[in-house]
Amino acid sequence: MPAAEPGPAAAGVLHVVATPIGNLGDLSPRAQAVLREVDAICAEDTRHTRQLLSQFGIATPLLALHEHNEDALAQRLVARLQAGQSLALVSDAGTPLVSDPGYRLVRAAREAGLRVSPVPGPSALVAALSVAGLPSDRFAFEGFLPAKASARRERLAALAGEPRTLIFYESSHRIDDMLADAVAAFGGERRAVLARELTKLFETVLDGTLAQLHARVVADADQRKGEFVVMVEGAGDDGEARLVEGRRVYALLSGHLPPSAAAKLAAEITGAPRKALYGS
Repeated sequence: MPAAEPGPAAAGVLHVVATPIGNLGDLSPRAQAVLREVDAICAEDTRHTRQLLSQFGIATPLLALHEHNEDALAQRLVARLQAGQSLALVSDAGTPLVSDPGYRLVRAAREAGLRVSPVPGPSALVAALSVAGLPSDRFAFEGFLPAKASARRERLAALAGEPRTLIFYESSHRIDDMLADAVAAFGGERRAVLARELTKLFETVLDGTLAQLHARVVADADQRKGEFVVMVEGAGDDGEARLVEGRRVYALLSGHLPPSAAAKLAAEITGAPRKALYGS
């Protein structure tokens, strides 16, 4: 009797795996098991991920998947999943797709009807918020602000009346300028928290007003090193009312003063952010 023809292979699974943001002890046993068992790991930077895997004796093949090649590779990786292979997706640190590549692959896999399964774990966003002491029931994650100063200031000004806690990622070479722009947009008295190098040797969490945090960063070069999560208290439920009143006062003053002076005085009178008033 002739042997039966083999049926189609069952589709594989795309595992989205969170990796440590600093402390290797945060790579969960489940994450380690998945990274060992999949056919390949899609990594933002294969050199960085190879170092992580070597710490745990994991020798799974690596594929580079980053913003420059994700469009080209997504369908090829979907084909591998459809053929029965399972893949893991990791970023350099933390939970993939949170300010990292991977969105196009996940979307392509889901559009193909494939299973995409999370392996949760570290996230700088959640870790920072958990120790900030700022309202966490509602928050807005903005990721990295634009690198160009004018675009960054415009974005911050647009967020001045946002009532939710605001969360930003920032790099060492822009943290000084970003905080200075935040002071101008939100006012120096707005409460904020600066989390640096979370879970690493020089972890620091500073709180105070935006003006105080900016002064601390300017005065201490060590506080300008590493990776940052900047959290700013929202304007509160009356934030929009302050903006409306600020704009009304600005309109009155701008008939008698230069625009910059009118905005500065209106901000002092009403508590509205100066940058949100200038030119309104």
